[in-house]
Amino acid sequence: MTAESVPPATPITVLGLGDMGSAIARTLLERGHPTTVWNRTASRTVPLVAAGATAADSAAEAVRASPLVVLCVLDYAAVDEVLAAVGDAASGRTLVNVTSGSPEQARAVQRWAREYGAAYLDGGVMGDPPDIGSGEVLLPFSGSRKAFEAHEGVLRKLGAPTYYGADAGLASVEFMAQVALGYELLIGFLHTLRLVREEGVDPAEFAARAAEGVAMYPPLLKAIGEAVRDGEYPPDLGPLSVQSALMGDLVGHRKSQGVDTVRMREVQELMAERVADGHGDQGFSSLIELLGRRG
Repeated sequence: MTAESVPPATPITVLGLGDMGSAIARTLLERGHPTTVWNRTASRTVPLVAAGATAADSAAEAVRASPLVVLCVLDYAAVDEVLAAVGDAASGRTLVNVTSGSPEQARAVQRWAREYGAAYLDGGVMGDPPDIGSGEVLLPFSGSRKAFEAHEGVLRKLGAPTYYGADAGLASVEFMAQVALGYELLIGFLHTLRLVREEGVDPAEFAARAAEGVAMYPPLLKAIGEAVRDGEYPPDLGPLSVQSALMGDLVGHRKSQGVDTVRMREVQELMAERVADGHGDQGFSSLIELLGRRG
């Protein structure tokens, strides 16, 4: 293909210029896309205009400027405000919303997009603004498959996109679950660091050892996921009857140092109940059978 025959880069509009939106717009500019930007606080457009972007006076004007529109604002209250201002200007455009929110909020925007004649992709950005444009940033998407396939090349310039299905809420399910898992892990890690610190152990040295130990968890997580899917619970960490015997010591140790025991007591109680119900030969994964009963 000669230089003269290279197709022009897709014009793109970015609505919302916080740290993430600005990083997205700047990356698109650097990758050669004519980029229109809009932000409620107009001063946020100045650095991007200096870098080659075009600033629009309104959200509707910005949307009319490009066939592909990326929406990246603080929350869904801001999403609703922007979409109310955009209205009919969305017709015939593809709207890619990477604002964090719930699956139902994503589905509501999908319904809005259909009403106004726009293709819709809901997504999330699992990464930090400085990493936009690298493969380290994970981009879950769901909604219009046709839109995803048409613009996957553009989305890949921002990170590593994955399509989860036509239901616009599925990307949010993925995003929220991944982020929640991270916080569950990290708050437990902080409680554990407090425990070892109270016992006079260097937290940094313990953390280095723990980082090596987590190498066992990826295959374990996969095995637990399969067990939950299939409803069959092999003794993943050993039979519950054996695991349960450890819990009193673990809870007692934490109490002795004044460290939080909420999560550990939950595990202790669940294991005891499962063993009492005659499932002591099963693994940790089987505790999921009790979780729904506890609200």
